[in-house]
Amino acid sequence: MFTSMKQRKIIHVDMDAFFTSVEQMDRAELRGKPIAVGGSRERGVVAAASYEARKFGVHSAQPSSIAARKCPDLIFVKPRFDRYKEVSSQIMDIFKSFTDLVEPLSLDEAYLDVTYNKRELKSAIKIAMLLRKEIKEKVGLTASAGVSFNKFLAKTASDLHKPDGLSVILPDQAIDFMRKMEVKDFHGIGKRTAEKMNAEGIYTGEDLMGFSKLELMKKYGKAGKHFYHIVQADDQREVKANRIRKSIGAEQTFSKDLESKEEYVEELRDIFKVLMERLKKSGRKAKTLTLKIKYHNFIQRTRSQTLTNYTNDAAVLWEEVIHLLHTPNDPEKAVRLFGISLSNLDLVESDERGQLTIDF
Repeated sequence: MFTSMKQRKIIHVDMDAFFTSVEQMDRAELRGKPIAVGGSRERGVVAAASYEARKFGVHSAQPSSIAARKCPDLIFVKPRFDRYKEVSSQIMDIFKSFTDLVEPLSLDEAYLDVTYNKRELKSAIKIAMLLRKEIKEKVGLTASAGVSFNKFLAKTASDLHKPDGLSVILPDQAIDFMRKMEVKDFHGIGKRTAEKMNAEGIYTGEDLMGFSKLELMKKYGKAGKHFYHIVQADDQREVKANRIRKSIGAEQTFSKDLESKEEYVEELRDIFKVLMERLKKSGRKAKTLTLKIKYHNFIQRTRSQTLTNYTNDAAVLWEEVIHLLHTPNDPEKAVRLFGISLSNLDLVESDERGQLTIDF
């Protein structure tokens, strides 16, 4: 069971179909139509789908060719990440006008700890209402929000009434809510784990509650401990204003498969330029470099190299990219995607602040 001494007031805000909503906001001719950001009708992958497209079964990470078959009238739009970042910055500024404890998860979602807030409002529900209102008025987009006393429940709540919804899970509702929730809908439980649980007769939170922490750890390793605490509504993770970034990457899906060494190097050089710009902007250094290769038949392979020291030296990192391209050998099939990522980054620690209890 959760501990009231550590009870917080957490809001999870998730923008509704963010990339496509920005496109529809900026381009009147796209409003009300099924659109997909990313890829093209023939190639690539859908990065985001509008709600009009989702009705046809179009979703993110879906091959564009399949999306086009599902929705013949689907309009493909090239992504404009600079624009998305610009709009995201406006939204984050609204968040920070309420509290400094904002933990972005991506451009379009974030946790906010409003236990204490700059506007001295006692009700987290009222704050969530104001947040959504200000985003609509100042930015022009809709957002869904979830309010609860921990991160897991707040994120779960934000999904309950999308789009443009507000849901609340109060402390005295939490255990009953968790009992009824299907394990396949738990954040952090993937499809395979859910199938494994179902095979063992675990379908709901109530089924999961029948196991001790030790039993769940024996079944699912360290994740079992997390499952145990989550289902007991005992998620003690704090909202961290400065999340430690774990990796930096860039990738590109090509309109035509690459088949020669010259093409490999030319395209990798362009991807590497983007990567180095992002690394410079982050102010970080890295030890591990990974090259991702996706072939024309969608088979994906990765090759990694860990250096002796942290570095942000472009010459050193480019040398490793070329080394990985040829190791253990050159790509043996036509290439549809290359990606380069840097991980094992040098750490920048952030301050953490504890929170006290206030009534919702």
